[in-house]
Amino acid sequence: MILQSLAGLPAFLVYFCTALVAVMAYLFVYTRVTAHNEFELIRENNTAAAIALGLSLCGFVLPVVSAIAHSANVIDCLIWSVVAVIVQIIVYFIVKVPVPNLSGRIADGELAPAIWLGLSSLAAGALSAASMIY
Repeated sequence: MILQSLAGLPAFLVYFCTALVAVMAYLFVYTRVTAHNEFELIRENNTAAAIALGLSLCGFVLPVVSAIAHSANVIDCLIWSVVAVIVQIIVYFIVKVPVPNLSGRIADGELAPAIWLGLSSLAAGALSAASMIY
């Protein structure tokens, strides 16, 4: 019975590790695209940066979860993860339009712009996840 339960372990490990690599790649790319240094700001206890990046990460992970659940294979999952990265980068630039100096304001610790960016990223991630119908 236990062996039957563990039969899916290899697939779990492949998809879980793939997702971890996708998350690390996302954080690497996204933090270079934004005009503020999220990790440095978080190390300095900047709540705004933590909120913006954390919600953005959730917005990225939602479509990755959908891709894992619906993809035919790991390559398919990676392709949709790249699409999710692109969506999050587009959201960052769109959200900057109505909020001048978005990154500077987040770096200054302003919560409203951080929440706006983070929740916009989360909303886009939810829409992306729901749109991944193959």
